[in-house]
Amino acid sequence: MDSSTSTRFVLVPGFWLGAWAWDRVAEPLRAAGADVQALTLPGLEGPGADRGAVMLADHVSAVVDALEQDADRPAVLVGHSGAGPVVHAATDRAPHLVRRVVYVDSWPLPAGSAVMPDLDPALAEVRLPGWKTLEDDGNSLAGLTPADLAEFRTRAVAQPAGPAREPVSLSGGDGVLAVPVTVIASSLEADDVRSLVAGGSPYFAELARLDATVVDLPTGHWPMFSRPDDLAAELLRAAGS
Repeated sequence: MDSSTSTRFVLVPGFWLGAWAWDRVAEPLRAAGADVQALTLPGLEGPGADRGAVMLADHVSAVVDALEQDADRPAVLVGHSGAGPVVHAATDRAPHLVRRVVYVDSWPLPAGSAVMPDLDPALAEVRLPGWKTLEDDGNSLAGLTPADLAEFRTRAVAQPAGPAREPVSLSGGDGVLAVPVTVIASSLEADDVRSLVAGGSPYFAELARLDATVVDLPTGHWPMFSRPDDLAAELLRAAGS
């Protein structure tokens, strides 16, 4: 497919992950003719990366920089898990560069909210917890094989604490409201997300402001590992909406 007309995806992984986490999804997207750029956010380049000075603004700027690399082709911007607030803030900064935002088992946070607001201010990084701790915190491991878990554990990098702890800052402009949104619910059900939005949950207040479609992809919290082909199909479907 001609690169001037192909769908452009920018894929942003959640906590502890780099661009590699999207490999199994990027392959079918590219096979369908899409142009795919997967990101590794600052501080997650490897075990030796400097994480202490990384702030939420650095992650948002990294996403905006990626979008600006081909400013003539607005991207389908995809954020998984803890990257949800990052892609929302990036869209707020540069809505003209985004044709649709897709939240993979994630959602945008309102201004002033943080993913881990109670994180110790002295921490520079958050290491990948044990599997039971993750599950107890609501992160389903459904669908992950022992090989998936082993690769995840081996390749995971400590998450910079700043972006996890800092509250989201938004411009207050209306541009972000014009960008359509898809939420792919994999560990939560789509009906649960809709109920939380309709019920006025503060955590979902920002999603309530957006033109959002919520779809089900039943599995655990990491569908890029457990159902990569189906996730790619949902991303292509969202891009065609």
